[in-house]
Amino acid sequence: MFGMIPFTREENSIWNDWNNLEKSLFGGFSGNQFRCDIREEDDRYVMEAELPGFSKEDISIDVQDGRLTISAKHDEQSEEKKDNYLRRERHTGTFCRSFDLSGIAADQITAAYQNGILEVQLPKEQAKLPEKRTIAIEG
Repeated sequence: MFGMIPFTREENSIWNDWNNLEKSLFGGFSGNQFRCDIREEDDRYVMEAELPGFSKEDISIDVQDGRLTISAKHDEQSEEKKDNYLRRERHTGTFCRSFDLSGIAADQITAAYQNGILEVQLPKEQAKLPEKRTIAIEG
């Protein structure tokens, strides 16, 4: 199912040089995405997203305009005091990915989060058979 491939920049876009630089500096991880595996089963697709260190409350899954968007926000603060030295560090990050839901029964999507893995069940839409209709003849 090609519709489950995440949205990416066009290969021939003006951003191509920037993408190559970003990949070389950050190893292909742009800092705002997370890894996902998608496998096909008979009646559904199963997506497993790696979100270690997040609590369930930090993760949001939204369906809008034929897209599934998974986002997670991480807000961490630490403070260290030693002698006259004070150090405070804050780390905030937002991770987000969107996927096309063509061929998916969006109203039946379910999700579970356990041990840093978000598992999303994406049931396939059932093929719709054309309805039989009788046409009245006038005259």
